[in-house]
Amino acid sequence: MSDHPRYPGHSVLQVPVPALEPWVRERTAHHDMAYVSADPAFVHAHVTALGPFLPSPGPEDLAAVAAVAAATPPFDFVLERTGTFPNGIVHALPEPAGPFRELTRRLVAAFPQCPPYAGAFPDPVPHLTLDALSDEVTEASTRAALGGLLPAHGRAEHLDLAWYEQDGCRVLHRWPLGLAGARAASR
Repeated sequence: MSDHPRYPGHSVLQVPVPALEPWVRERTAHHDMAYVSADPAFVHAHVTALGPFLPSPGPEDLAAVAAVAAATPPFDFVLERTGTFPNGIVHALPEPAGPFRELTRRLVAAFPQCPPYAGAFPDPVPHLTLDALSDEVTEASTRAALGGLLPAHGRAEHLDLAWYEQDGCRVLHRWPLGLAGARAASR
């Protein structure tokens, strides 16, 4: 299940959430096996920081992302509450949302040509996509299927540049968060 079906063959800057990876990977396979990645670094369970991103980022673009990642300290979050967007995407809401919003704000400042979700949502809500409504899937059935997986505790420690396309989802780059602070602390 691609989080961004309107943008086939696109890149996304995202924060992986390994705690929910097996569950989200299974739901991805259920909806569209072509979006299940063979790349062991790829994490299907994620919170999008900015997407779609540049289709072919150059060295200067990658350096700008690295600078944003380095200036963003790692942070803890919890996924407990769920919601459903008007388009039927059932999702989990990270709390606190502020660090995700700040990361997106910094990325948009560095890449104004890449508004979140192509500008479709003026104030995007940080979220982790869980499922999509159907005759069999509701928000309540999704919560029940998650069982004891929520609340899920996470720590944002790095930012991935992921590529999404059928039979080709993969991680293109990975940057640690807070690298600048770690370097300063080691001096």
